[in-house]
Amino acid sequence: MFESKSRYFKLETYEVTDRRGRAVKVVPVPPPPNDTMLGIHKLKQGQRLDHLAQKYLGDPAGFWRISEINNVMLPESLTEAQEIIIPVKKF
Repeated sequence: MFESKSRYFKLETYEVTDRRGRAVKVVPVPPPPNDTMLGIHKLKQGQRLDHLAQKYLGDPAGFWRISEINNVMLPESLTEAQEIIIPVKKF
């Protein structure tokens, strides 16, 4: 269901019953990554997290790691930040 680079890839789905009595498959919340800080990036107007993830992490889909290390749930909330923490690239 998830691609191999996804943080959800190895998680087991399970079923819950919603308010209407329907069985719904869900994925548990993954544990936060144990990331080390590479440094601070001064955000310029118009910069996007997927571009920064490509630049620093070598993977535009790694934007969620930048969000996690900055302790935000919604990546869009970092667009107003002046500085953001960048995690170390994993090989």
